[in-house]
Amino acid sequence: MRTIITGGAGFIGSHLCERFLGLGHEVVCVDNILTGSLANIEHLRGDPRFMFIRHDISHPLEIDGPVDHVLHFASPASPVDYLNFPIQTLKVGSLGTHNALGLAKLKNARFLLASTSEVYGDPERHPQREDYWGNVNPIGLRGCYDEAKRFSEAITMAYHRAHEVDTRIIRIFNTYGPRMRLDDGRVLPNFMGQALRGEPLTVYGDGSQTRSFGYVDDLVEGVERLLFADFHEPVNVGNPDEVTILQFAQEILKLTGGKGGIEYRPLPQDDPKVRKPDIERARKLLGWEPRVGRHEGLQRTLAYFQKKIAASARNP
Repeated sequence: MRTIITGGAGFIGSHLCERFLGLGHEVVCVDNILTGSLANIEHLRGDPRFMFIRHDISHPLEIDGPVDHVLHFASPASPVDYLNFPIQTLKVGSLGTHNALGLAKLKNARFLLASTSEVYGDPERHPQREDYWGNVNPIGLRGCYDEAKRFSEAITMAYHRAHEVDTRIIRIFNTYGPRMRLDDGRVLPNFMGQALRGEPLTVYGDGSQTRSFGYVDDLVEGVERLLFADFHEPVNVGNPDEVTILQFAQEILKLTGGKGGIEYRPLPQDDPKVRKPDIERARKLLGWEPRVGRHEGLQRTLAYFQKKIAASARNP
């Protein structure tokens, strides 16, 4: 088997590269390193079955030889990143998905799209189920990411219906774990970085908004199971264990021994008030549900961030 992973040097993409190498596949990692990092895949570079191509998938990609799977995970995925790179985010969701689908069509390969819970926007249904169409502000600051992913789902289904490409769509909810960037702007690295530096944890609004955090190993298992299942419509993969942001901040302070307390700031535009996946479809179709509890996952992630911060202190 030969598997192409766009965004393969990113947080989730690098874990997928490991997983598919572990399954015995040849893996071609495609990344332009806009938000990914070569450090995430450095330990894979010596494997003869692993190839890295530095390339922006918003431009057409030529691959010699057969391809069995194309996993499209290329995109800025945190608010800091897609607010800094709104045009690139829109392009990778539209042109990039078009190019990745075109490659899958040319090679007669199975295609899996990494979509997101952000297609639900600030939802009026709770928890979010795959048949909910969402509540998205297309011209708001977050619209570049939300609408890019909504378009990517639409073109994926169009390629499936019009060109009979064998497609899959996974809607990923908040995921965390080793290889997240401390500066990526998402709530968990923000909180852990601030706590480890002795700074106050920044909570936006009153902290009553909710999120559901899933560990990266559980997500990777869901991706693998969906890729090899026979189902073409979107599937939520996330942990339905819902927590308020304020409760989460208090958990991080307790876990890290942080002494900086909590600092409240204004709520950003279009910030979702609630987020919780309905995972019944994943349970029935894939036999999948999360196995790593939040406490265990946070301990693993804390150990990674402690090493990162220690390394930064040694090499400022």
